[in-house]
Amino acid sequence: MLGAERRAVATRAPDLAELTPGRTGNLSVRRDDHFAVTPTGVAYDRIVTDEVPVVSLDGEQVAGPTAPSSETPMHTAIYREFEPGAIVHTHSPWSSTLAILHEPIPPVHYMLALAGTTVPVADYATYGTEALAKNAVSAMEEADASACLLANHGLLATGEDADAALETAVNVEYTAQIYCQAKAIGDPVELSADEMADVAEKFEGYGQDED
Repeated sequence: MLGAERRAVATRAPDLAELTPGRTGNLSVRRDDHFAVTPTGVAYDRIVTDEVPVVSLDGEQVAGPTAPSSETPMHTAIYREFEPGAIVHTHSPWSSTLAILHEPIPPVHYMLALAGTTVPVADYATYGTEALAKNAVSAMEEADASACLLANHGLLATGEDADAALETAVNVEYTAQIYCQAKAIGDPVELSADEMADVAEKFEGYGQDED
């Protein structure tokens, strides 16, 4: 069940190691009304395709011998509300720094357009709870964003597939870093809504066409 999605999780999970310490992040890939998600407590480089859990959008595990990520309720809620193809959650340091400050990431670099104009901060709730899931949905919905910071926690990013979700997470983390560095020197200058909209439009046609 969901063979391609389970392989994508197992194959791309090691990339989380560059964004988050230890085994603190998670990744999921959706198809229709089910998604494959990283198992809880398993090192990224030891995840085996056939052991990747599969969960329904009702939150029921339907395949895989290992327990799904503790953040499965958040993944479920995001899929229900926004229907992305994949979700990445990390504790990447610069994004987590701003999350601790409860400070959104403003449009200071055009690459943030992958996530929206501004990356908002979702209100704090204990990890793995329905309350955290609800707060993440509310923050992303209000900001019309495809990513958000989780207060005193970390980063959540979405995309049409695992590659896109990871790319969004990487670019949000990069923007968080340069924003923090710029604030240490002076007052960062933000791009306008029109300038960000122009970039978002250019991104739609970016890359090589695939046959």
